Amino acid sequence: MSELGPGDEQLVKVASLARQRAYAPYSGYKVGAAIRTRRNRIHSAANVENGSYGLTVCAERCAVFTAVAAGEIADYDAIAIVIDDLVLPSPCGACRQVLHEFAPGMRVILATTGGLRATTTLRELLPDAFVLKRE
Repeated sequence: MSELGPGDEQLVKVASLARQRAYAPYSGYKVGAAIRTRRNRIHSAANVENGSYGLTVCAERCAVFTAVAAGEIADYDAIAIVIDDLVLPSPCGACRQVLHEFAPGMRVILATTGGLRATTTLRELLPDAFVLKRE
C-alpha cells in the first residue's frame, strides 16, 4: 500500500458522493466508486442491489460500465472505492477481473467516509487475472 497521489482526494470525494446514491435496501452496505481516465475524466457510480441477490451489481463495475457507455473504453488511471465502515474496502473478485479487462495497471484507492485511505494496484490485487488471447 502506498500514499495518495495528486488528484486522488478529489476522486475519493466523487466516489463518496456516489456512495450516497447507492441502492442497498437488503444489506445496507453502500459503496461508491469513481474511475478516472488518463485524460482526467471521472465517471462515478454506486452499488445497486436486487431482491434476486445474484443480480446485484457492485459500484466498481457500475463505474466501469458508465465509463464505457460514455465512450471511455480504456486508458483508466485510477479508481477510488469508498464505504462507510471502520475498515478499508476491497473489490470483489468479479470487479477485479472487470477492472483488469480495461486497465490491468490501474491504481486502486481504498477509502472510508471516516478518513482511512490507502492505495494499491490492480496487479497486486489480482496477480493472475484471466486474459483472453485475441488474434
